[in-house]
Amino acid sequence: MISTIKLVFLGTSGSWPSPERGMPSIGVQLDSECILFDIGEGTQRQLMMSSLSFMKVTKIFITHFHGDHFLGLGGLIQTMTLNDRKEKLEIYGPPDTIRQVSTFLNLGYYSLSFPIFVREIEDNEILDFGDYTIKAIRAKHPVHSFSYILKEKDRKRISRELMEKYSLTSKEVDIISKNGSINKNGKLITLDDISDGIRKGRSIVYSGDTSPNDILAEESRNMKIMVHEATVDSSLETKANEYGHSSARQAAEIAKKANVEYLYLTHISPRYRADKVKLLENEAKSIFEKTVVARDFMEIMVQV
Repeated sequence: MISTIKLVFLGTSGSWPSPERGMPSIGVQLDSECILFDIGEGTQRQLMMSSLSFMKVTKIFITHFHGDHFLGLGGLIQTMTLNDRKEKLEIYGPPDTIRQVSTFLNLGYYSLSFPIFVREIEDNEILDFGDYTIKAIRAKHPVHSFSYILKEKDRKRISRELMEKYSLTSKEVDIISKNGSINKNGKLITLDDISDGIRKGRSIVYSGDTSPNDILAEESRNMKIMVHEATVDSSLETKANEYGHSSARQAAEIAKKANVEYLYLTHISPRYRADKVKLLENEAKSIFEKTVVARDFMEIMVQV
């Protein structure tokens, strides 16, 4: 059972960094576990400047192997080794992930202090991690690239009234949620005894690099948060689409079709310095009101 889901934007630029924005990476903290989606150059330093711990990263999902989305991998692995990490690190990505990661593992003179598990994902594959799943959706980009959907599994909703009826503490409820039941004062109390419905799981959609993709909109229907690339404004969207990117306006169209709750724009071209970013946000908001242009180190607590 996951208590807290926190989304942290570690890098929100695209192609190359700007003084305001680092290279693409977002972190998702699920209680004490940290997952990264993409790991652009400099991500380890961004982690150190954020509320996340780089040593708590358990899984890295790479959307594709254009440099701005993965060149931070080698540095993070070597820093983890220098800090004597022992826990396994899992790395997932599209075809060619094994070769690319193997290349990084053989750069420089150092000896790994921890095991690394590398897995190539197939289109539309769903990976089950117990309390949550991650699905890979083929993005519309010149190289094999994925969008990812992280979804917390639905679970039974705990009733405060029923907790009080059985005089249960929060700790005892946690035990019931984990084990299915608890024996209290000779009475077996089950999860059904203290539930009054289903609590829908929280969800985060990360587009990675893509031109507008109706399949992603369909797969993301009614989800909580969409993080979508918005490389340019609408005046440049034709050229952006040719290179497998979207405008802010087009990202908003996808969010509207998907009926998500919130849209956060990222992968902002360095041409949009701080004084020009409002143009992207205003274009998107004219279509999808609950839009925000993400900035580095922005944190979002994902609510139930």
